[in-house]
Amino acid sequence: MLDVIVLDDKQKELDNDDAKLVKKVLAFAFDFMQLKQNYEMSVNFVNDEKIHQINKEYRNTDRATDVISFALEESDRIHIDGVAEELGDLFISLNHAHAQAEEYLHSYNRELAYLAVHGFLHLLGYDHTRSQAAEDEMFGLQDKILEGYGLTK
Repeated sequence: MLDVIVLDDKQKELDNDDAKLVKKVLAFAFDFMQLKQNYEMSVNFVNDEKIHQINKEYRNTDRATDVISFALEESDRIHIDGVAEELGDLFISLNHAHAQAEEYLHSYNRELAYLAVHGFLHLLGYDHTRSQAAEDEMFGLQDKILEGYGLTK
């Protein structure tokens, strides 16, 4: 089971259409990946200004981006039988999601789901920046998950 909490930029839990979509697509991704352990994570919806600030402070990159993942290192995780393991936190820029949906000529829902799945895979340890093979593997998984969920380009 995957427990996802979706928060706005004021750390208030959301129950809107965007939050529901992200929770559903991440639950589908969890099942697709055939994960056996219970996990929990947070998804934070922010604007470009906030994600720029986070990117600059924690990643030393002075620009806004679409999604940032903060995975807990395996050594920092606490394993207690019957208790969900914390994967980490995602920050998704809704400004970027809207702009990229237009740029890539697909729906906003598809872009939002893509960013959530992309970040989720990073939390699981996938890293498309290591090599071309790692990029192909991660992007292939993203496409299969989104296609399986019914959100194609």
